[in-house]
Amino acid sequence: MNQDAVQAAAPPARTWHRPDAWRTGVVLTALVLALPVLVVFAHLFLPSTDVWQHLRETVLRDYVVNSLLLMLGVGAGVLLIGIPTAWLVSLCEFPGRRIFQWALLLPLAMPAYIIAYTYTGMLDFPGPVQTQLREWFGWGYGDYWFPEIRSLGGAMAMLSLVLYPYVYLLARAAFLEQSVCVLEVSRTLGNGPWAGFTRVALPLARPAIITGLSLALMETLADYGTVAYFGIPTFTTGIFRTWFGMADPAAAAQLSALLMSFVFVLIVLERWSRRRARFHHTSSRYTQLPRYQLRGWRRVAAVAVCALPVLLGFVLPALQLANWAAGTTETWMSAEFLRLVWNSLGLAAIAALLALALALFMAYGQRLRPSWSNAVAVRVAGMGYAVPGTVIAVGVMLPFAWLDNTVDAWMRESFGISTGLILSGTLVALIFAYCVRFLAVSLQTVEAALGKIKPSMDDAARSLGMPPNRVLRVVHMPIMRGSLLTALLLVFVDVLKELPATLILRPFNFNTLAVRTFELASDERLADAASAALAIVIAGIIPVILLSRTISRSRPGHDTAA
Repeated sequence: MNQDAVQAAAPPARTWHRPDAWRTGVVLTALVLALPVLVVFAHLFLPSTDVWQHLRETVLRDYVVNSLLLMLGVGAGVLLIGIPTAWLVSLCEFPGRRIFQWALLLPLAMPAYIIAYTYTGMLDFPGPVQTQLREWFGWGYGDYWFPEIRSLGGAMAMLSLVLYPYVYLLARAAFLEQSVCVLEVSRTLGNGPWAGFTRVALPLARPAIITGLSLALMETLADYGTVAYFGIPTFTTGIFRTWFGMADPAAAAQLSALLMSFVFVLIVLERWSRRRARFHHTSSRYTQLPRYQLRGWRRVAAVAVCALPVLLGFVLPALQLANWAAGTTETWMSAEFLRLVWNSLGLAAIAALLALALALFMAYGQRLRPSWSNAVAVRVAGMGYAVPGTVIAVGVMLPFAWLDNTVDAWMRESFGISTGLILSGTLVALIFAYCVRFLAVSLQTVEAALGKIKPSMDDAARSLGMPPNRVLRVVHMPIMRGSLLTALLLVFVDVLKELPATLILRPFNFNTLAVRTFELASDERLADAASAALAIVIAGIIPVILLSRTISRSRPGHDTAA
């Protein structure tokens, strides 16, 4: 047998396929970003500690009951404020409607813990409201009843005032996207404004409303500053107290896992409600919406309904903060305040840039190599936004501390050198927690922007010999410039406002505007906290403007009058 015959008879050589770098990178990145959540969730299956048994026997019931009551109260509050205001500015005509349609989003710029401090300063016994009442009526201590702001009801009110915009903006978007034909048919059947709202518009907008409600309730469960300042025992305060007061990370992680189960129930309910309702767009006819002309007392009532949330949720607190800050003008240019601003802006900028880079990598990787593994990885990486900052902080600290201790022990044994804390207790851990927490914000924005670019543009660029990374840099990023800036600003401001993760993970003697505001308010130095709080509020107005512009353009057919 000759050599050619031998080669022909031999089995074909097995070729080695290089793993796809994009697909592998997306999956690995998602696993790293999901690590804090997975670590916390794993503690559900670990044996109970003595501290955990103590918590179960003493305060766990209070944590569960107060958290549930807070969710019920805030849920009712955001629905009662968000839905009527969204309907009025979308489908009714009354004085000031154009102003209210964006002004109703302003409370979103006011963090819950800041509005809680502000109203406490205004409504407490030594505050200006009760002081004025005593002067007017000659009352003394114990002569009158006044609602207690530092209570569960007060926390419900504070959170409702700043979280209703989640329901408002999604409900308004749903009302604007509804077909004009359905509304006109409703009118021909004799339905007035109220009947058209309850029988037609509200059922059609139900999935969007439930999505907004779910977001508001997730933020309620994630809140730490408000409930800690009001002295209300909830999951977030319990996690913080167990970690620092009892020095038991395992018990804190088990509390975090239990809180996370509440969040996942909300996510499942929101997905289930969205799945059951797929009947929004009943016609392709989209023109300027026919608005109900309100007259008489209805016009006055509409103005009052829209003005009250803006007044209570933004105008009054902002004016009070400005008044306090004006009395301490020198702190604005002090070295300490400038250092706080530098720390806050630097952290927010680094975290926003990293989150945007990760979002671009993952979204473009999914577009370039669409597969079930990439789709699952992208969704897993984005689930951190639904998890409270305290839970993320616990999930970051546990593996980082284990890694630090392992490396330190090995270095001591091998070289007699102590490495100390390399990751935990440093800015690396804090920035990683920010990326885990807020990646979803930039990821959703980038995915939406990429979805508007036709695949034919990718094919044309690749036919010219461009590699995938150059296609992203030269073709996609210039087209998505506006969306990328939006994603950057949204994450920037979210990081600027983040409190619980920063409190737990910040390095020693490192403060931000949010932390300084919380510390001063906890010491009852509300006027001194005003400057830092006002700086956070001013920065928070940026995404509000972006959201207002986006929601106004949401109606098909370019309803510019909306």
